[in-house]
Amino acid sequence: MARVAVAVRVFPSSVDVRLEDLVERIRSSLPPHYSLVKSGEIPIAFGYRALRLVVTMPEETEGGTEELESILRSVDGVDEVEVEVVHRI
Repeated sequence: MARVAVAVRVFPSSVDVRLEDLVERIRSSLPPHYSLVKSGEIPIAFGYRALRLVVTMPEETEGGTEELESILRSVDGVDEVEVEVVHRI
């Protein structure tokens, strides 16, 4: 089964959200067939930072990245999710 790597930006709900804790909450909320392989911070403005994550998932997932976006949005402390790019690996 082929997999895809999805690069997403995750915007926290406020500047007070600790991004390290947010990454761990995201990692623990992903189902077994998803894997968080990389995370980093992106400065946005005035101390507000977002996360850039790379998540691998099965290519044949119905609805494409919809399920991943829904999972990420349901995590406490996440305000918005933006898919940047999807690559087949």
